[in-house]
Amino acid sequence: MTLATDRLAAIAPSAETRLGYLLRLSRPRFWLYQGGPVVVAVTYAAAGPGELFSPLAVALFLYFTLPANVFLYGVNDVFDRDVDEHNPKKDEGREVSYRGDSVVLGTIVGSGLLAAAFLPWLPTLGVLALLAWAFLSVEYSAPPLRFKTTPFLDSLSNGLYILPGVVAYAAVAGVAPPVSAVAGAWLWTMGMHTFSAIPDIEPDREAGIRTTATYLGASRTYYYCAACWLAAAAAFALTHWAFGALLLVYPVLVFGVLAAGVDVEAAYWWYPAVNTLVGMAFTLLGLWVMLYG
Repeated sequence: MTLATDRLAAIAPSAETRLGYLLRLSRPRFWLYQGGPVVVAVTYAAAGPGELFSPLAVALFLYFTLPANVFLYGVNDVFDRDVDEHNPKKDEGREVSYRGDSVVLGTIVGSGLLAAAFLPWLPTLGVLALLAWAFLSVEYSAPPLRFKTTPFLDSLSNGLYILPGVVAYAAVAGVAPPVSAVAGAWLWTMGMHTFSAIPDIEPDREAGIRTTATYLGASRTYYYCAACWLAAAAAFALTHWAFGALLLVYPVLVFGVLAAGVDVEAAYWWYPAVNTLVGMAFTLLGLWVMLYG
């Protein structure tokens, strides 16, 4: 995933152009954080190979891979303009700083509104999950709630990343996904979000931003992430033991990072690849069951 997105950055239009800027604003390195749950959900929701590539399934994957990320990260950048002055991710060029104009702002808003096109095609659960995703995508960063500035609510609200999977599962299967799988995925996002906030502890404190990580401090945040991921593994194991076993890679990595003294700022950038591999394993298991189970 990291190599692929680095190559994308190399061949994409210059960041000085509006298109190049919007592509980078969407965080290509993290595209599969929303698109991936759609792939996994469709794999387990589909009754057969033909449903894997139904028009609705493909459209949802395409939407949650690019437009949804323009919307989510665009809203984040609009309301974090002052905070990002202290963010080393922006200073190091890994992410672009917000420099929007009316066209950029219109693209961000339009990318969010585009989700409404799915509403007529979704069952009630899918509609509710999509509305919840849109609400959390905005209120994570925007006033009046701005969840990202409230310890533990910042972590909890990041369940928004698995809601595309709930939408896709409901769209293809017509029923809700297993509660244990949704709970496990939600707990996984809580750990993932809080781990990603560890490198931002000092910049966030300088900017006066309160997060779970700034509240707990770095050392206790590691254990919070491990606890979330252990709980996620336990919840997934209620769906199938293999799912729980796969999720154990996350607490193992946390303790490995701690034991090896790896710089968390370096470890943070491994996770797109780790998450892609775990998501691929989930998908391959689902395909195996579909074809041979």
